[in-house]
Amino acid sequence: MSTVQQIHDVPVLICPAEGEIIGCANDVLDLIGDAMYQDARWVVIPAGRFDEGFFRLRTRIAGEIIQKFVNYRVGIAVIGDISRHTEDSSALRDFVRECNRGRQTWFLADTEEFHERLKG
Repeated sequence: MSTVQQIHDVPVLICPAEGEIIGCANDVLDLIGDAMYQDARWVVIPAGRFDEGFFRLRTRIAGEIIQKFVNYRVGIAVIGDISRHTEDSSALRDFVRECNRGRQTWFLADTEEFHERLKG
């Protein structure tokens, strides 16, 4: 079950590692709705919750999912080691680097890194 935590005075919906696999944009609508209902400004999702297709940009799954978060003005942080995916795809590496430059979508190694980014 997802829980809301205050991190540096920012309400954040934290998703557990266990749970349904996220494989399409419709799979995140409940998370976004839950975040909005609880006034959370960010949703933290473990990388392991995403279907493998999310990490293959040609499927457009990542873009569609991230676009849902952008549309509802809720930040998304994908937490965990995705190096096996980025090692295989320079396009994904570039995508992750660009996302991490912004203030809406982050791909981070762990929750400590998320805390630091949120503080800055």
